[in-house]
Amino acid sequence: MGALFRSEEIGLAQLFLHSAAAYSCVSELGERGLLEFRDLNPKVSAFQRRFVGEVRRCEEMEKTFTFLQQELRGAGRVLGPCPESPRAPLAREALRVQEQSEQLAQELREVSHNRASLRGRLRELRQYLHVLREGQRFTSLPAPLGSPPRPRALSEHEPILDPSLHQHLDRKINFVAGVIHPWRVSAFERLLWRACRGYLVASFVEMPEPMEDPATGESITWVIFLISYWGEQIGQKIRKISDCFHCHVYPYPESEASRADTMSGLHSQIQDLSVVLEETEQYLAQVLDKVVLALPTWRVQIQKMKAIYLILNQCSFDVTEKCLIAEVWCPVRDLTQVQDALRQGSYKSGSSVECFVQRIPTSESPPTLIRTNKFTAGFQSIVDAYGVASYQEVNPAPYAIITFPFIFAIMFGDVGHGLLMFLFALWMVLYENSPSLQQASNEIWLTFFEGRYLILLMGAFSIYTGFIYNECFSKATVIFPSAWSVATMANHSSWRWDSQPPCDPPRSLPALTPPRSAHSSDYLATHPSLTLDPNVTGVFQGPYPFGIDPIWSLATNHLNFLNSFKMKMSVVLGIVHMGFGVLLGVFNHVHFQQRHRLVLELLPEMVFLLALFGYLVFLIFYKWVKFSAADSLVAPSILIHFIDMFLFTSNAGNLPLYRGQVPVQTVLVALALASVPVLLLGTPLYLCCRRRASRTSRPAPVAAAEQEPLLEGQEAGNSVNATKEDVESGGPSPDAEHSDFAEIFMHQAIHTIEYCLGCVSNTASYLRLWALSLAHAQLSEVLWTMVMRNGFVRLSYAGGVVLVPVFAAFAVLTVAILLVMEGLSAFLHALRLHWVEFQNKFYVGAGYKLCPFAFAPDAWE
Repeated sequence: MGALFRSEEIGLAQLFLHSAAAYSCVSELGERGLLEFRDLNPKVSAFQRRFVGEVRRCEEMEKTFTFLQQELRGAGRVLGPCPESPRAPLAREALRVQEQSEQLAQELREVSHNRASLRGRLRELRQYLHVLREGQRFTSLPAPLGSPPRPRALSEHEPILDPSLHQHLDRKINFVAGVIHPWRVSAFERLLWRACRGYLVASFVEMPEPMEDPATGESITWVIFLISYWGEQIGQKIRKISDCFHCHVYPYPESEASRADTMSGLHSQIQDLSVVLEETEQYLAQVLDKVVLALPTWRVQIQKMKAIYLILNQCSFDVTEKCLIAEVWCPVRDLTQVQDALRQGSYKSGSSVECFVQRIPTSESPPTLIRTNKFTAGFQSIVDAYGVASYQEVNPAPYAIITFPFIFAIMFGDVGHGLLMFLFALWMVLYENSPSLQQASNEIWLTFFEGRYLILLMGAFSIYTGFIYNECFSKATVIFPSAWSVATMANHSSWRWDSQPPCDPPRSLPALTPPRSAHSSDYLATHPSLTLDPNVTGVFQGPYPFGIDPIWSLATNHLNFLNSFKMKMSVVLGIVHMGFGVLLGVFNHVHFQQRHRLVLELLPEMVFLLALFGYLVFLIFYKWVKFSAADSLVAPSILIHFIDMFLFTSNAGNLPLYRGQVPVQTVLVALALASVPVLLLGTPLYLCCRRRASRTSRPAPVAAAEQEPLLEGQEAGNSVNATKEDVESGGPSPDAEHSDFAEIFMHQAIHTIEYCLGCVSNTASYLRLWALSLAHAQLSEVLWTMVMRNGFVRLSYAGGVVLVPVFAAFAVLTVAILLVMEGLSAFLHALRLHWVEFQNKFYVGAGYKLCPFAFAPDAWE
């Protein structure tokens, strides 16, 4: 609890690392995650530091790893996480990793290039084979003379030329054959016709099987074309146009025998290439298997190695350049672990000189370290979102563990809704170690998962406040018998014989709507609602054991009763919450040795808060205790009394709550007003007087020879990277003192105005508890009335099937509106009340987190 109550003690220390053991020592410290290193070379560029060569070598290996990962991704392989966290490699191991990774990368480049060449060659051979097959159908030999002529069918498989015309052709027919992308066929055909003026015959047919496009890698169905023409000039035009459209043109033998020989040769080449390609694929798979096994470990090792050299670049060398000096922020209680890590690093490196750590004084504000676990991390993140705690100031997180879910539950009080939220969070807690939940990529889901314990408590507290409000999906539950007896009131003569005109019942008495057959019709005609009078013996049998009596859910004035109850409850809880925040400032004042602030700040703040708003809480409880149902009609108004308190007057129509109320209220207002100048001027005047007294009694400076010996480059009371101007500025000048006093006075004036006005506005701000609770209850009641109630009332016995979609709609709307939207609204309002109304009473939040050098993520969790 001590570490969570306020941040741990952090000290500035120096590490003295021997050059031979520096790498091993930093590696050991990174495994433990204990220190935050400071840069001792802020003015040296990254390219001029000592270990820039080693960093570049690591970056080159990372580029190699990136290439290997891209090859794995291209092959459809998934690179899994590293099964265990390996240590940072030594120099010899790093060299071995570099050689093996470059060798694997070179093998992958060669094998991938050979595979691509084989695939391209195989694709060309298959395309050529399909071209010859389809061209054979166009250019088959004519039938011999004397044979009966074949019918000319309009088919693309028939020869282009009529066999009867062959004997009349005295010019040679040439052919251009190839394949073209299907998107370019129409433009290609039009350009051929226009350029060659129709002196050609072009035929197009789709390839029987799809093939890969080498440019995009997509599988497409190519189009085979066969063009017959006369004349060499037309042939040149056709070839140029084919080149412009990126067609794959293949030689087309003239004789059928040559085409048959070429096709048989293509078959044998395709078979040979398929065998070679299969063996290449197997060898590539073996190389990729090696990469999958080795790459995760290599990446982690080189990342650690690079991180170590980046840390070593932040160190400075001594005069002999045999020792590295590092400055670190370290938790004081972990100094022994740091020394043990340095001892192990020196032993592993084989160095004969042992490294050590030494704490040094500093005037800088250390970073903040608050250790958390999986339960407290969610609440600490809420506080850190407002601002990281200043060094060793009181941490609001342990109190928010209780107050935040409780304030949320006041606005979200419902047993049913709280139970749903609790079960959802309980499911996340029980399966929190599931990899599918931890490694989800949805950012919204990760937000819910990280705050699972917060949601669990919010659901549990909502169940509790739901029992207080006696609401479960907007309906009251009868856990205990009602304390109001309707039968006793029904037997009373006023319900049966009284014929006076009705009047509005007090909001503290339930007004019920009776059935028409219950009493005299004349009385019911003038009394649409009947009031239960607790003054009648036996009607009211005492307070309900826990929460709100369920009879109020049947009363027509239940909303007025709940409004009065929740409004006063919000004011009481708000003032208690703010007062608790002011009292927490005691721990800050005592810890930082500022005991004058207990009298000059804390005491006036408490007097101002309690004299005005604490008195309001007293009036609320006093009225609850003093007045009962018998004299409730003559009970005075607290609001009018509170207004008269500030006006220093009394109202004859509003009876006093107790004897001597007006003088007491006058004294309280006078105390509140008197505390304002004390709060405004007390601290500045005290600091001014103390500074003058210290200046008059300041001793003479100590001689330089009497000071302790310092390290080279280090000034007194400062770290080695402090400049001489920081310590040689001397004592403050009168102008500086004047400006300091003006700054202190201005800061105190702002604090006084903010606190005094904030007490009023913050008290009114807590009324949001009443407003949000009322809105949640009314939305829940409207949803039940408009959906489920109509489903029960308007459906007959045969309508039970229809009730299923009605309940489904009710469930969806309940989750979407009441749980998600209303839950988010209540969460944000609870967040605002903690940040503004509670934390600004004692919490500064001007610190910065300790970021330890650690290889593992979340070293402190």
